[in-house]
Amino acid sequence: MKDLELTIKVTEDPNAPEYEFRLIAHDGHPADGCTLPDPAAALSAMERFGEDIFFPKPGPPKLCTQQYGGPQVAVVTGSINGRPVSVTFRRTDGCEISRWRAMAPLLGGTMGSRGET
Repeated sequence: MKDLELTIKVTEDPNAPEYEFRLIAHDGHPADGCTLPDPAAALSAMERFGEDIFFPKPGPPKLCTQQYGGPQVAVVTGSINGRPVSVTFRRTDGCEISRWRAMAPLLGGTMGSRGET
């Protein structure tokens, strides 16, 4: 992912304050204006898991464990290589918990973003 501008808004629970971070990259490298604690780790996670984590392709239904990982919510908006992004991460079942943990560096390093309780 060469060029991107993302805003990440994370809440630990409905009554908690919202954390807001920015990730900006040009030619695959963090650029001025990044406010994530570790933008290089976020870019690495995005490269590892690819755009499908933001733009899932239709496929067969997934079987997800029915476990609750917590009330945390992260909303990611902006653009990746000129393509609009608007995606929500939650921890509502096993599939969503895995997706959250895969992208934890992008979610800002708050306690809930790392999957801790």
